[in-house]
Amino acid sequence: MENKKLNIGIFCDSFYPMVDGVVQVVDNYARYLSEFCNVTVFVPKGRKEYKDNFPYKVVRSSIMRVFFLDYDLPLPKLDSKFKKELAKANLDIVHIHSPFTMGKIGLDYAKKHKIPCIATMHSQFKKDFKRSAKSPFLAPVVELLMTIIRSVFNSTTENWAVNGEVARIFYEDYKIKRQPIVMLNGTDMLPFENKEYLLSLREKYQIQEDEKVLLFVGRLNLLKNLSFLVKSLKQLKNKGFKFKMLFVGTGQDEDVIKKEVKKLKLNDRLLFLGKISDRNELAAHYALADLFTFPSLYDCSSLVQIEASSQKTPALFLQGAATADTVTAEVNGYLAENSTEKYADKIIEIFSDEEKYLQVCQNAFDDLYLPWPKVVKAAFDRYQLLIEENKREVEQKTVEKAEKKAKRLEKGTKSAGRKLKTKAITVKK
Repeated sequence: MENKKLNIGIFCDSFYPMVDGVVQVVDNYARYLSEFCNVTVFVPKGRKEYKDNFPYKVVRSSIMRVFFLDYDLPLPKLDSKFKKELAKANLDIVHIHSPFTMGKIGLDYAKKHKIPCIATMHSQFKKDFKRSAKSPFLAPVVELLMTIIRSVFNSTTENWAVNGEVARIFYEDYKIKRQPIVMLNGTDMLPFENKEYLLSLREKYQIQEDEKVLLFVGRLNLLKNLSFLVKSLKQLKNKGFKFKMLFVGTGQDEDVIKKEVKKLKLNDRLLFLGKISDRNELAAHYALADLFTFPSLYDCSSLVQIEASSQKTPALFLQGAATADTVTAEVNGYLAENSTEKYADKIIEIFSDEEKYLQVCQNAFDDLYLPWPKVVKAAFDRYQLLIEENKREVEQKTVEKAEKKAKRLEKGTKSAGRKLKTKAITVKK
């Protein structure tokens, strides 16, 4: 391979100032790849003015506002400035993180320029569509959207899934032609070592010495099964277990969740801390926690569980959750049955054996903590392999095409020679 920086194009249908797990994955891929590659991220504009200040290039497409959704519809094909930037990008490889508008234009670019295109599978799309299209009359629309998604993933060079369960869902349930490769997500978070600061947080939140600290980090959205979590905490309180629950984040259902907390008389046990943007401060809260509670059945592979493992804080999931795929129960994390009482009972059980609990804490760090540089290095190595394989395939096809053309010319020359010879004999006669 030539000693030149690769030109990598990353395409996604959402980006800052919108913040979700996929946006953070795209940012981290681009941020760490830009240390040794030329990276351009192709994304839509935000609803508000946003200054792109990144170590990589960002090219934004115009959008159409969709008022009833958090997300907007990118319109890259109608944006002449965007198309000019894409045309001169001279990409060596395309990596799409969405099968919709931006992902499709990335795939089209790869096909046109005969370069590899990778797609990462982040979401359980069918579950999203069915939840949005509750009327049975919309079932054909759901199937049409699934057909579009299958078409995109079946047209890429290679598909990546964020864990083994997501790979299974796409291959077996969604009927994608090729088995996806598992490429785990990572975190930029480092272990928090300031013990004095942790003591100050305990004092700030009035956490008693005999209270266990439970934590949730993420969007305060009912999709995350937070009503289930609150009801489980009510069961926990009724059973006499002493705890303080910290919610970090904001979201569209924050008021609904707070009302439920008030109704269940849990205000003395639950604290809503809002969004914590400072990564070191967030790391401190993970380190403060004894258990990360994450009962979501919606997420595929949440970054917050990797962040928790960076601070030796194990997580409690529900059995069957896709996001729990990397966890081995009772070894580096915990699983509970899908029942508020069983979830509460599991929390009590976890802390009943301190020696076993401390070993799970250490295993969570050893097994599940994955820094982004390691993830991105593996991705880069895969990029290089696919680029080399693609070059050989393109060269082989070029040779085969030239050989076929030569044979046609040779055949045509022989045919013309025979015709001339026949004509000559005819003239002679």
